Amino acid sequence: MKRATGVKKIRKATRKKTISLSAVAEEPKRRSFSLPERMEWYKPLKKVVTLRLDADVLAWFKKSGRGYQTRINGALRKLMKEEMKEVKKA
Repeated sequence: MKRATGVKKIRKATRKKTISLSAVAEEPKRRSFSLPERMEWYKPLKKVVTLRLDADVLAWFKKSGRGYQTRINGALRKLMKEEMKEVKKA
C-alpha cells in the first residue's frame, strides 16, 4: 500500500524589525500606577466548573441573549461582595 504524499508547506520569509537608537531614546519612561488604577485592569482567573441550575433560572439568564454565563458570574459576584460587607460590619 502506497502512502499519499503530503503537500509541502512553504514558509514565508520573516523580516526582522530594526529599531533605531533615536526611537529608543524617545521612549517615554514607565509610569507606576496606584492600586485603584491597577484594579481597573484586574481580570480574575476563570475556572471551568459544572454547575447545576434550575431550568427556569437558566432560562431567565439565557433569554437576554449571549453572555448569560458572564451575567450569572456577575450576579454571584454581587452577592459575594454584599456578604463580605456584612461580615466586615459584624
